[in-house]
Amino acid sequence: MDALAYDLKTIALGNGEGSYLTRSQRHRGLQLMARELSALGFRLPAASSLKPRHVEALVQHWKAARLSAGTLKNRMGWLRWWAAKVRRANVVPRQNDSLGIENRRSFQGNRAHVTHGEKMQALPERMQLALRLQMAFGLRLEESLKFRASQADKGDAIALQASWCKGGRARTVAITHPRQRALLDEVKAYCGTGSLVPEGTRYIDYRRDVEAATWGVGIRNMHGHRHWYAQWRYATLTGHPCPAAGGATYERMTRAGRAADYRARMAISAELGHGRLPVTDTYLGSRFAAKGAK
Repeated sequence: MDALAYDLKTIALGNGEGSYLTRSQRHRGLQLMARELSALGFRLPAASSLKPRHVEALVQHWKAARLSAGTLKNRMGWLRWWAAKVRRANVVPRQNDSLGIENRRSFQGNRAHVTHGEKMQALPERMQLALRLQMAFGLRLEESLKFRASQADKGDAIALQASWCKGGRARTVAITHPRQRALLDEVKAYCGTGSLVPEGTRYIDYRRDVEAATWGVGIRNMHGHRHWYAQWRYATLTGHPCPAAGGATYERMTRAGRAADYRARMAISAELGHGRLPVTDTYLGSRFAAKGAK
């Protein structure tokens, strides 16, 4: 491990920002950058030695490797985090397009998915509850496993702690259906004051158990549970299906429909932990019809 890699390791592992998964991915990403810079002929004595030419070299290297827009966006996020931690934020351009990085494709087909029946019944009860929380409240896998119902239940909403959430962004999700209330009571009865991670087991170890078990019974798309929740909420809030589920796009909506679409997307974005309207296109389908579509 060279000086840069060691310095980045110290910074990344010594910082508690974000969930366990976020910190782990960021650490691995920064270590990869250190190796890539070394391979490109740069010998940085410390993380604070980052300069614009290093950023440009990394971006050009990634483009040459034909990485996807989404991967590039993630790496730029880690690079900006690095620069900010060593007080060199001005070294990395604020906008990706200034580096010739295209925007991530938002909608890539309807990925909404519900798990039930034999596949669900084949899982242990603890894992079933985790998947049901994902569908009922739009939780990520990590959030559903770390979720403590006795602590999160606020009566009319659940409050997710920052340490459970991606990027350390705490949020609330409304309780709007009797089935959500019944599920929370079921989770409390099963877990008491604890989470769905078994006592005495590390989160990361149990996460691997869940991933192996769900894959083994044929569940390939747990993230699709979040998509299903978003689409269910949209239909509940607007009275109509979203574009991803065959609903109208902006051009075909009435003025009132457009207002309802905007309010629903903003509410859903907040409940999913994003807070940005464009992100909802991934879950709900694009607000606007594709160019050339009739």
